[in-house]
Amino acid sequence: MQPDRTTAPPAEPRLTGSDPRASAPSGPAPLRLFGALVDASTIAMGASIIALVFSNVILHFFGLDIAWTTELSELLMVWVTFIGGAAAARRGEHVAISELVDLLGGRGRRWADASAQIVSAIVLLLLIGYGMSIVVSSWSNRLTVLNWPMSIEYLALPVGSAATLVFVLFDLVQIARGCNREDRFRS
Repeated sequence: MQPDRTTAPPAEPRLTGSDPRASAPSGPAPLRLFGALVDASTIAMGASIIALVFSNVILHFFGLDIAWTTELSELLMVWVTFIGGAAAARRGEHVAISELVDLLGGRGRRWADASAQIVSAIVLLLLIGYGMSIVVSSWSNRLTVLNWPMSIEYLALPVGSAATLVFVLFDLVQIARGCNREDRFRS
């Protein structure tokens, strides 16, 4: 029997908000790879925090405690915060009050978006510089239980800020090319 040629081929599945690919912006392959690394790192650290805290809570029922889990979870939480900030910047998902900007037309909106990204880039550069000075000055301080340099925890500030800066600068390039917000960030 011959196949019916009048039917359309099956449509591509529509990505939903629960699929991370639905909100992951496109870009050059190295940027997409870097973004995937940021996302995977955030997920891995978050899952580690959950596993560590959950296992320690279970052990408390038996009168046991793993002392280093709390300190490691705190360290990971700092890292998740700053690397997660980069993941949000990649998708344009940082909190914004956009009522006035939304009233602007295409060109005015691009100027406002570019201005916001320029200010963000300046602040991120300051955070990278200030964060590195904290890391360098506190290298001799040690975490109480893990006995690791305290700078490992503080390093999240410049690393997360640098990762965020990559996405902010790429967005700024996209704005300069005339891309509107909908084209820059899939919804």
